[in-house]
Amino acid sequence: MNSETPVKRDPSMLDALIPMFFLIGMLSLAVYIFGEDASWGPNQIALTFSSLIAAIIGLKNGHAWDDMGKGVVKSISQAMGAIFILLAVGALIGTWVMSGTVTTMIYYGLQLLSTKIFYPTVVIVSAIVAGAIGSSWTTVGTIGVGLIGIAHGMDMSLGVTAGAIVSGSYFGDKLSPLSDTTNLAPAVSGSNLYDHIKHMLWTTLPSITISLIIFTIIGLSTSVTENMTMQEKTLSVIEASFNTSWWLLVPVLVVLVLAVLKMKPFPTILLGALTGGIFAIIFQPDMVSQFVDRQDLSKPIVMIAGVWKAMYMGFTTSTGSGTIDQLVNRGGMNSMLEVIWLILSALMFGGVMEETGMLKKMVTALLKMVRGTGSLIATTIFTSIGTNIVASDQYMAIVLPGRMFKLEYERRGLAPENLSRTLEDSGTLTSPLVPWNTCGAYMAGTLGVATFAYLPFAFFNFINPLIAIFLGFTGISIKKIDKSKTN
Repeated sequence: MNSETPVKRDPSMLDALIPMFFLIGMLSLAVYIFGEDASWGPNQIALTFSSLIAAIIGLKNGHAWDDMGKGVVKSISQAMGAIFILLAVGALIGTWVMSGTVTTMIYYGLQLLSTKIFYPTVVIVSAIVAGAIGSSWTTVGTIGVGLIGIAHGMDMSLGVTAGAIVSGSYFGDKLSPLSDTTNLAPAVSGSNLYDHIKHMLWTTLPSITISLIIFTIIGLSTSVTENMTMQEKTLSVIEASFNTSWWLLVPVLVVLVLAVLKMKPFPTILLGALTGGIFAIIFQPDMVSQFVDRQDLSKPIVMIAGVWKAMYMGFTTSTGSGTIDQLVNRGGMNSMLEVIWLILSALMFGGVMEETGMLKKMVTALLKMVRGTGSLIATTIFTSIGTNIVASDQYMAIVLPGRMFKLEYERRGLAPENLSRTLEDSGTLTSPLVPWNTCGAYMAGTLGVATFAYLPFAFFNFINPLIAIFLGFTGISIKKIDKSKTN
């Protein structure tokens, strides 16, 4: 008997919407049940079963299981560079907190605080820390908690303070080569990490400048009483637990210099991690010994073991301060595994949707509204915002629109940096503005300020998408594909 190859049929709009609505329902249920922990397992399960639903519809339409599997492999392979970078970032964070590099930045950053310019200073301090560690969540969960406490003591508005923390944290996170979303967006769109960061300056610098001006005006018009007890306590804990020195900023300088020299991100970050480890041995030898806790090993081997351990499992210690402990007890390659799991699950769903033509079906419907570059960027932004609202996850708001619009940007001769920048301008930045999004839930729960209370003051987060739309319609900073590089 001759087996006939099934005829592949184009999906209907209903076919394309069924997996999407199933995914939206499961992600919403995951956030309802698990709250801010939804991204650490529940969302991955939702994506996996949504991929299965999409695959079943694909089988109905004549697509072979092996072909859909190849589509998934192709989808995931495009993000492998970002995945290895994330592992390197985990190692770097581990050695930087052990060396005291992170706490040194916080130590000097906190000393910038003053009553008259409290709000803009909060933005700057949050941006410095987030840029150094590449994580808005960790910045909010550590220094953000301390800043909210200081705001209590200084009788400052908690809503405005929380908005300043979120603004600064996401600005620093967005421009940090250590950030997962900053690596994810170019991986999805096909752009280079450093080109992506450079291209984002067109939208981020005007946005943060406007935000700082507004925060300064609010601060100067507010009457406050100064109380720096919490600030002094935090500084004293850092002084008692870590050796602080301007020399400990050298690991940061190493990464920045290598980035300027355009070394590939993976070796750059690994060398930054190694530098952090060396500085931990030099400046925090007692802490490294206590961290390893192996009396049977010689001191040189203990030092090596400490750096090794911090790279794979992160650093842990007890300083007596819950705020500082949350900051320094982190890092390691294994800390990135759940984020990688989420990325792989999202790319699996996107791979099946693309291979079966369902992604193209939805894109075609959306692109009917597109007339030019400006409307394409605006459509991408509103799609990412919509994904943040209905899917409740910033990674989904980057990956799914990125997969949906990538080919259209290429067809119109637009460089991939335009797409990666737009994904971050919308998908990353609006995630903390949605109360039921994992980011919004985390920010509100950690800072103790309701999302809708700080939302009006998270100026950077909603000004940035508006500037992106403006640049799209005016054509300012829009890059075309350099055909000389593609030949």
